Order: sequence, then structure tokens, then C-alpha cells
Amino acid sequence: MSLGRTYHALSDPNRLKILEILKKKDEAVQDILKHLTITGASLSHHLAVLKSADLVSSRRDGQQIIYTLNLSVFEMLMKELTKFLKK
Repeated sequence: MSLGRTYHALSDPNRLKILEILKKKDEAVQDILKHLTITGASLSHHLAVLKSADLVSSRRDGQQIIYTLNLSVFEMLMKELTKFLKK
């Protein structure tokens, strides 16, 4: 896990909103887009950044791509932050 990549992914309000959406349940791309005021191309970019930071994963379901929050990365991030704060 690259903390720099993770922090970069978390630094954008749209990406944080996407994570909030996925925190509630797994969503298809077009359903995520309904909650945001960005273009499909922008959403694709944000999802790619989140995916490269391993904060989300995706799976194909027929014609749809479903995104899921990767909780294990958040757990590792919390451990790293806790370790940092204890120093």
C-alpha cells in the first residue's frame, strides 16, 4: 500500500463522495453517477484513481461494472496512522 497514493486519492471531494456512496452499498457506475454532478469521463477518472490506491475494487455483472469499497485498505491505513501518531 502506498500511503502517498492513498492520501492523493482521498484528497478530492468527488472521490470522498464516491467512497461515501460505496460505504452504504456496492454500486454500478451509472448509479454512482446519479449522486454526482460530474461527467461520466470524470467519474471514470476518479474511479481509476481510487482503484489504483486499492480503495475500491470492481467486478463485471453482465453489462455493468459494480464498484465495492475495499475495507481492508482502510484498516491498514488506520493501523499506519495509529502507528505514526504513537511515535
